[in-house]
Amino acid sequence: MFGLSLGHIALFALVLVLLFGTSKLKNLGKDLGGVLKDFKASIQDDSKDEVTHKPRSESNDHLS
Repeated sequence: MFGLSLGHIALFALVLVLLFGTSKLKNLGKDLGGVLKDFKASIQDDSKDEVTHKPRSESNDHLS
């Protein structure tokens, strides 16, 4: 029903090139790649922080 054939994808690409031009699409691709790279690096940094900063156990809080 909503399947895309090779012809649909080619037509969509052609319309994008005609609307925006190749230089703007190239810059958009570079910007998007940079954003994804920075996002991936920040996610990896957050996961490293969680591993190194373990929360204290609750058993030490209740000393008699």
